[in-house]
Amino acid sequence: MKAQTREDPTILAAAERQMHAWAMAQEAGKQAADQPLSPARSVSFVTISREAGAGGSEVARLVGQRLGWEVLDKNLLDRVADRFHVPRRMLDLVDETKSNWVYDVLGTWMDSKLVPHEKYAAYVTRVVQAVARTGGCVFVGRGAQFLLPREKVLAVRIVAPEKFRIARIMQQQNLSAAEGRRWMIETDDGRREFVAEHFHHPIDNPHLYDLVLNTERLEVAGAAALILAAMGKRGVE
Repeated sequence: MKAQTREDPTILAAAERQMHAWAMAQEAGKQAADQPLSPARSVSFVTISREAGAGGSEVARLVGQRLGWEVLDKNLLDRVADRFHVPRRMLDLVDETKSNWVYDVLGTWMDSKLVPHEKYAAYVTRVVQAVARTGGCVFVGRGAQFLLPREKVLAVRIVAPEKFRIARIMQQQNLSAAEGRRWMIETDDGRREFVAEHFHHPIDNPHLYDLVLNTERLEVAGAAALILAAMGKRGVE
């Protein structure tokens, strides 16, 4: 049985893929570290755009820990709620979601506490720009890269194949495959429309980013290491 396991082509192929991905990450990280960003392109902010389930938030946390920078993801909404005195649960309803004119027009008429998408986007813009004045920060989603000086931003897109993302969503949220796929599609659609509506860019255009990283191949730690290497920093241990 032991000999059979060693010769199983499926196991061998999977092992080779993992080794190849690891080697690619190491080599790319070394090359990026050998050619750090020039002083003229000194990065003050990292922005993480992400496909649902690809691990963008996890990558951001690792990068933030290594740099000692604050990471603003969902907690950005806490800042918005405090500054503009709106209920946090109302912000969650519109956070990176599709615009709905019925909700925006009739909803605010029926309940003054509801936050229309346009006002939500304006609130987020003001908070992101205010936070940026305090120094280095890692921003996750919410169009932050379009709100900051481009020359000060390392813009990153985190992606992965659908099957991989659905599996992660199922595990993290305890969903069935069908539920996970539906959540993935709805979340991606909401983020895509949010960026298109308020920043007039297609979110999946690779030319908007300095790095596009596949977490199925690189894993979360590998993606974080490449981001740090691109900034001329030491990688994630």
